Formats: sequence, C-alpha cells, structure tokens
Amino acid sequence: MKKTFISLLILLQSTAFAQTKNTPNLIPFVKPIIGTQKMGHTFPGATVPFGMVQLSPDTDTLSYEKNGKYNPDMYRYCAGYQYDDRTIVGFSHTHFSGTGHSDLGDFLIMPTTGALQLNPGTANNPAGGYRSAFSHANELAEPAYYKVKLDDHNITAELTASNRVGFHQYTFPASDQSHIILDLMAGIYNYENKNVWTFVRVENDTLITGYRQTTGWARTRTVYFAMSFSKPFYQYGSQNNSKKEVYRGFWGRFDQAHNFPEMAGRQLRAYFDFKTTEGEKIKIKFALSPVSTEGALRNMRTEIPHWNFDQVKQESQSLWNKELSKVTVEMLNADEKINFYTGVYHAFLGPTTYMDVDGSYKGLDQNIHKANGFTNYTTFSLWDTYRALHPLFNVLQPKRNADMVQSMLAHYDQSVHKMLPVWSHYANENWCMIGYHSVPVIADAIMKGNAPFDAMKALEACATTARHKSFDGIGYYMEQGYVPDDKSSSSVSKTLEYAYDDWCIAQMAKKLNRMDLYEEFSKRALNYKNVYDASIGFMRPKLSNGSFKTQFDVLSTHNQGFIEGNAWNYSLYVPHDPAAMIQMMGGDKRFIPHLDSLFTMDLPDKFFAETEDITRDGIIGNYVHGNEPAHHVAYLYNWTTQPWKTQDRIRMILKKMYHPTPDGLGGNDDCGQMSAWYIFSSLGFYPVCPGSEQYALGSPAVKTASIQLENGKVFTIEAKSQSDKNVYVQKVLLNGKPLTQRYITHTDILNGGNLVFYMASKPVKK
Repeated sequence: MKKTFISLLILLQSTAFAQTKNTPNLIPFVKPIIGTQKMGHTFPGATVPFGMVQLSPDTDTLSYEKNGKYNPDMYRYCAGYQYDDRTIVGFSHTHFSGTGHSDLGDFLIMPTTGALQLNPGTANNPAGGYRSAFSHANELAEPAYYKVKLDDHNITAELTASNRVGFHQYTFPASDQSHIILDLMAGIYNYENKNVWTFVRVENDTLITGYRQTTGWARTRTVYFAMSFSKPFYQYGSQNNSKKEVYRGFWGRFDQAHNFPEMAGRQLRAYFDFKTTEGEKIKIKFALSPVSTEGALRNMRTEIPHWNFDQVKQESQSLWNKELSKVTVEMLNADEKINFYTGVYHAFLGPTTYMDVDGSYKGLDQNIHKANGFTNYTTFSLWDTYRALHPLFNVLQPKRNADMVQSMLAHYDQSVHKMLPVWSHYANENWCMIGYHSVPVIADAIMKGNAPFDAMKALEACATTARHKSFDGIGYYMEQGYVPDDKSSSSVSKTLEYAYDDWCIAQMAKKLNRMDLYEEFSKRALNYKNVYDASIGFMRPKLSNGSFKTQFDVLSTHNQGFIEGNAWNYSLYVPHDPAAMIQMMGGDKRFIPHLDSLFTMDLPDKFFAETEDITRDGIIGNYVHGNEPAHHVAYLYNWTTQPWKTQDRIRMILKKMYHPTPDGLGGNDDCGQMSAWYIFSSLGFYPVCPGSEQYALGSPAVKTASIQLENGKVFTIEAKSQSDKNVYVQKVLLNGKPLTQRYITHTDILNGGNLVFYMASKPVKK
C-alpha cells in the first residue's frame, strides 16, 4: 500500500508539473527522430527552444576531402547524425537543424571503458577506436532529452540541456578503466587545418576550461567552454595528433602529455580517467560562451548551479511545453498530430541564442558587444526562412522575432560593408545563397506592427544593402534592370529575388512616409518582367547585350541562370505580384495548364544527375518541395478562376512530404522552413508574400486549432466535416461573417476571433 501511494504521489506530481497553469503535455507528440534519415538533416539530441547548446550524438566524422576531392558523403552529415548508421562517435554541443551545409559539431565527448583509445575508429571497424555500436531499440529522443545505450562500452548515455549548458549523465559498469574523452579535433565539415587552435586548461580535478578556434564554412569562429565533472578524475592526459607540430615544455616533447594542466594544439584530444562501481553515474555540465571561459563558467553557474539531472530535464521540457502550447490542435489522427508538433518543435530550434547570460557576445567585427534590451540571435538561414518561418514567428513568437531583427541590425552596424546578414552564424557572414533576404524579414515585422525598434534606421539599412553594387550582381541589376547571365551566375534567380526584396523595401518606405524610397524601389520591383521571354512562356537568362541566352533548357538546373531550381520553378516566383505575373504568362487559359503540369510531369534522369541534393522521393512531378522557391506555388491557383486546385494540392503535399518517421521530411528542414510550411498549411493559410499583411487561404488539415497570441487574445480555427476526403472548402466564415476574398490578414489574427472552414469532397467551381 505504501509503495502504491508513493508511486501515485510521484505520478500526480509529474502530471501537475507537465500541466502547470493548464498547459497541456505535448511532449509525447514530438519525435525529434523525424528527419534524421535521408535528406531531413535534423538532429535528435537535447536542446531548449532557440537554445545556444544543441547536445546531440554524432554518428560519423568525415573529412571534407576524399582522395583529394570534395567528399559527397559530407552532405549526409550536416546535422552530425544519420539514422541508418550503427555507431556513435560521441556527443557534441553545437548542431544545425535541417541545413544543406555543414559546420559546428564542437567539443565531442565520449565515455568509454577498457583500454584507452584516442582515435574514433571507423564505421567498418568500430573496435579500432573509441566509437560504439548502438541500437535504435535502446534509443529515446524527446524534446530536451536523449538517451542511448553504448553497446561496446556497456554505458547508458543521457543528455539534457539548458539554454547555454549541456548536461550529460553516463551510467557506467564497474571498471578500473573508465574514461571520458574530450575530442577537440572532431567536428562537422571536417577537413585538414579546420582547427586553427584548441586549448584546454585543467583548473582542478573537476573543472576544465578552454576554447576552440576553427575555420570552415564560417571563416573564423571561436567558442569557449567550461566543463565540470560531478566526480573528481584521478588522472588525465592529452594527445596532439598534428603531423606538422611538435610541442616542447619544461619536461621535453609532449605530443602526448600526462597530467599536464595546460594542453594546446591544432589536433588535440584529452582524456579523464575514473574508477567506477556498477551503475555509478558520472555527470558533466558543459557550458558554452562566445566571449570567454569566464563567461562560460558564469553561464554554467547561473543556469545549472546544481547536479540534479532530472530537474534540468523536467524544467527544460516544461519550457518546450510552454512554447508548443502556443498553438493547440486536434487532427484527424495521432500521426498527423505528431507531424504537427514535431514541426513546431523544429521551427522553434532556431535561430539560436548567441550571447552570455549578461548579454555579452562577439560581433561580426570580432569585438565584444553587449545586447541591451534584446536577446542576440545567430544562425540566420535567410534564403530559406524569410518565406514562412519568420512570418510564423510574427504570429507565435513576435517578441523573439523583433529581437532577431535587432540582431540583424547589430550585424549591419558591425559590418564593414554596411550590409544586413545573408547567411550568418557565430559572428561570421557566410555569403551563402542569393538575395538580401533580411529585407523581407524586417519588412514583414514592420508591416505587421511588430517593430519595437528604430524602423527608420531599419529601412535605411535595407536600402543601403540593396544598393551595394559590388555584391553579387547588384550593380548590373541596378544599371540594366536585370542580372546579366554572362556577368553573374544564377542570374535569373537573382533578378527575381532582388525584385521581390525591392518590393518589400517599397512597402516599408510607403508606411514610413519615405516616398522617395517608395518610388525608387517600386520601380525596381518590376524588374522581374525583364527576364521573361514571352516567346517560350518562361523566365530566361539574358545577356549583357540585351539578348536572351540561346543555349537554354527549361528543365535543366545546370548553368541555366537558376539556383536550386529550373525555369519551371522560378518562372512562378513573383510573390509580390502574382496577378500581374499570371497575365504576363497568358492569363488563366495558359497559366492554369502550366501550373497543373508542374505537379504531373515526369522529370528526365539528367535532372537528378545534375542535382545531388535531391532524391526522387522529395519531388511531385517537377514540384520540388525540398527547395524553397516552390513553397508558395500551390497557393497560386488562388489568383485564378480555379482556387479549389490550391486546396487539393496543399492536402496532397501535406500527405506526401511529411510523415512521423525518421525519413519523414521530403527535403532539408532548412532551419525550420519546411516545418513552418507544414504548420501554416495545416492551419489553412500561408504567407505567399511576406511583407504583406495577407495570408492566402488553403485547405486546413486540422479539425480545430487555437492560437494563443502574445497580446492575450486567442484566434481559433475550425474545419467542419473535416476528413481525408473532404479537402475542398465550400465556404469560410470569419467571426461569423462569410469571407468574400481568398485571404485573411494579420490584423484578423491579432484581433482574435474564429475562422471556420466548411469542408466537402467536391470543389465549389463557381
């Protein structure tokens, strides 16, 4: 009876904690393992919403080069983990979620037993190193918690995290040879000379500090750490594996040092030895800082001042419940509910916090700055995330999104070029992808009234960035009204994306009464017309002499003027003026069959041969859902006389591209953009044109949804007669009144209220 009472008490306490203040427990509906197989490039490890630490297993560490050439296998390991792998190398503290490029993987820790090994071994020969086999049967991934058994060492690994601190808990067997390895060589996007320098300092028998400076995708990146053990180690050492460096100290050469308190080098691994009893737990707190080891230690002592692993897990999962419950839904089945909340989870992984608890961070100028009055963020994959992720934040995370804009403006202030970020992380600009897509993020915030910052300064930063003639063909674009293909690659894509960004600047300028800028950028926003070839009905690369390129293939993605798409995809990219685009392309009579065929045509084999990051299972016809330029395309029927086709296409894409399985994403999640598309489309509307107040209507997949807004109001969505067959919308009521247009506005949402869709199995074709 006593045991039963105690068990019941524990259960009631756990349930009460999970549902504090009537917050539902949504943790069971999040499966971080989704997207870890094939192209999703997500990670399954422990992190908190927008956290600086992403503590996750790495299943391999590959070299950037293989036989002197680029190693294509690197692409599989953008997040460090691939579901099909059968060994774990260790657990590192920084990871991208869903990107198409690799970096990070800092400070890999691996617990081992038996004879000390200081190399990772290989997947084919795991016994030749410290890595370990594992089974998915002994693996558990939840928000803020990861657990796995390391079979070769008989160690159970558990991970949780606060914002800036990773918390490890390793349950060891009885052994006089138990080790914790700290590998500063390991990383994602490895190649020779990636490590500029690494340093480890043994402060005492439980505290280690140091840093890692790398060059790679980010050209210069320094991360500091503080590492604390729950139990003193009885000895320690290091090995420097550089072939070119020999280090000498007071006691001679120490390319392998034992109990030496300061370790430094480019290719460094350290180890810490323990004697353990059966079932003994060794815990590690590992804090990061962009500024200093002192900052890392302060972060650790502030966020996790104790050794209660379960408490941190519980508190961090409570943070996730709070964020997940900003939108509560009922779906047709449990699988779709898992898809939805895993989508919210992935959407809230980044951008990531980039500052110490006192607000200090390293800026783009490599100096130390302090974020006054805002949280500084990094990891801006803007070519992807301006489309739906940041608009989603303006609904669900407006305060955070405003802070992200302030982070972008700080980046601008620190830039010697006076440019807003393009693709930035860890105080670096990577110059990855095209466009100046900080602009639509800033415009969307300003146009939707979420601008607790200097909006006029933000407008000036946008205009200055857009006039930067030396950047990526902008000078040609300004002079000729398009980017010439013989002067700059991806010329058509750049022209189209610049034109949209310019429209965003014009809208901000009009709202802020800068009519000079409004006129300048409204004119530039029409430049999309300059690359349309009416004779073939497609956007087409144009040369600097004004003629169209003659060698042209509308299906090819190789040297045809486009990036991550072809003429079929990009000819539909005019999000700021779809009605005019449709008329330009021949009106409904020509446009609707063109759009229909995008979803039904068969692509030739050469398309897949040219595009290494696309697999056939991520494509519907020529519609490539994993590549963002197509994300708005299914909604374009709303600007025609056949809007019901938007409804049909949306529900089809939701079913085909998202599944509650490891391979459940039909492309890179791209820092949450794929997930944001799913969330919006499931709710029944989508931001076709960020920078506008409008959300195009689609076909909701939810039965009901309730959005808890930061202003205290609630916006609810209901789909009457919802089913897998009833994908067509018969009518829509907003607050009891019929909608006469095919969109709702951001103001409609912020005012709170009720949006009701009436669903049926046949379309309304009036």
